[in-house]
Amino acid sequence: MISVPVILSVMFLGGVLAWLANRFVPKGASWTAAIIAAFAGYLVFALPSCGGEYTLALGSITLVWKSTNYSALFAMLVAVLGFLGILYSMDFMAGKKNLGYYYMNFLFALGAMLGIVYSQDLVSLFFFWEVMTWSSFMLVIYSGEEKSHKAGIKYFAYSAIGAYLILSAIVILYAQSNSFLLSENVKMFSGMSLGTQIMVISFLALGFGVKSAMMPLHVWAPEAYKESPSGFTAVFSGALSKMGIFGLGLVVFKFAANTEFFVYVRETLAWLGGLTAMLATFYAVIQSDAKKLLAYSSIGQLGYIIVGLALGTPLGIMAALFLTIMHGAFKAMLFMSAGAVYMRTGTTSLDDVSGLITKMPLTFLTALFGIISVAGIPPLGGFISKWMLYQALLETNHYFLIIVIFIASTAAFLYLYRFIFSLFLGQREKEFEHVKEVPWSMLVPMMLLTLFVLVAGVFPGLVLDPIGKAMGYLGNFKASWEPQVVFSAWGEKINMQVIAGTIGTIFILGALFIGFKNRKATRVVSTKDIHTAGEIPTENENLTYAVNFNQPFERAIAPILKWSVDKLFNLLGENLESTFEYLRYVYTGNGQTYAMYVILMVVILILFSGSIFGIHL
Repeated sequence: MISVPVILSVMFLGGVLAWLANRFVPKGASWTAAIIAAFAGYLVFALPSCGGEYTLALGSITLVWKSTNYSALFAMLVAVLGFLGILYSMDFMAGKKNLGYYYMNFLFALGAMLGIVYSQDLVSLFFFWEVMTWSSFMLVIYSGEEKSHKAGIKYFAYSAIGAYLILSAIVILYAQSNSFLLSENVKMFSGMSLGTQIMVISFLALGFGVKSAMMPLHVWAPEAYKESPSGFTAVFSGALSKMGIFGLGLVVFKFAANTEFFVYVRETLAWLGGLTAMLATFYAVIQSDAKKLLAYSSIGQLGYIIVGLALGTPLGIMAALFLTIMHGAFKAMLFMSAGAVYMRTGTTSLDDVSGLITKMPLTFLTALFGIISVAGIPPLGGFISKWMLYQALLETNHYFLIIVIFIASTAAFLYLYRFIFSLFLGQREKEFEHVKEVPWSMLVPMMLLTLFVLVAGVFPGLVLDPIGKAMGYLGNFKASWEPQVVFSAWGEKINMQVIAGTIGTIFILGALFIGFKNRKATRVVSTKDIHTAGEIPTENENLTYAVNFNQPFERAIAPILKWSVDKLFNLLGENLESTFEYLRYVYTGNGQTYAMYVILMVVILILFSGSIFGIHL
């Protein structure tokens, strides 16, 4: 019988098997991990979306795991991206050391994410949350290089802060309800004091906000995404970050919805999400590394999701959950395409690589469809979510927030064009003449995700049906969708199939025109032999278009970006480090010094026992 414990056992035992297989069979770890992920994915899809409850009593603590329509949506995302990420890794990681370590932690992270979404008690949720953090931390530092260690330490530090906030909220809830069951705490939450409600919601929102990279808690994400292996980065950004979104959904609709200050929670989160979307987009524009650019892009897209959830309307929630699935797909596509470029060129620098379109056409196609979907252009899936989000903002009269989101969406074209132009278009340098397309195990995941974002854009009902059911779990929302709800009064006249056909035709005609126009041989000149646009170059400056691509825009937004929250956190860390240096004078490591402390404490207790304990010796 398929149940949650069976699925979790397959994942965690599979991780151990992958580690063992690496010790005895060449490529044993990768094939074992792929088979385990595929089998676990089958179990996830076969598990009833409203059933499979399993209860385990550990003394006075009752653990409950169950599949709901809400958890099933996130579990499917984890299962699909997990399998594709492992399949992608088979050739991407080939020949590297410690592959047993890599695949074991990969499967542990997937198992932990499934444990989180299936947990119906706070103890299980926190336990799997910690397993997820530890296993993903191990993958961030996988390369063993100093920069990956720094990125891993920062990621772990912020994750620990978020975990302690979640743990504090759990302790407060248990003190009030005497239960760890999620359903019991939700039921009793409205009867708790105002101060308790504010503390619990604040701690949970901040704790889950860390994993969803909500500003100003995002500073760990750019380096962690950049340093982790690309096969896992696709899952890191596409699925693991969604655990924060999963938690925020519970906070907003299971806890905050039962309070009198619900509107303030929604407005605060909405504006935090909007500012995250805009500022992360600005930071993405100024990046010169493909993976770091995509990391900030991912943070920005998570900001859109937070806005949709915070609006609290059926259309807003539907937009957020639709974008959750789409973001998982198109961000995995982009990180995989960047990883493919790295595999063939050894770098993800946007200043050094160009002209790979003819050498890696399928990777280019994946990247192209990915940026079109991120930009919200029809007929791909990103368009549907952006359309619904704007409509939800209009319905709730968030006009200033619309401006913020519009600025973010418009500025996104700058970094999206730079990503595609720098890596694939333009003139190819001689050192990349040997480049060829990546192996099938990397192409198949990219092509499948590309097909998905296209199909989801043309036939959104395939994704909106499970989303409608998930909304029923979050609250008293209509558990089905209708086209007029999605597209509003204007959109009833819009036919996505017609749009897809029209855009496809224009695409084909444009390609034919360009091909016909350039049928004659093109004169190739040096990348140094080009004009400048108002910029005065130095003698040794590389004059390719990719270098300083968005320099005028960077100058325009420089006053905004100079106030870095990362610098503020670093300053705080330096001051704490200085404080801890003084504490070393107290904690000397000398046993005699500690014995003196003990004697001094005993003397103090004897002299002041009356005032401290009410005891007179």
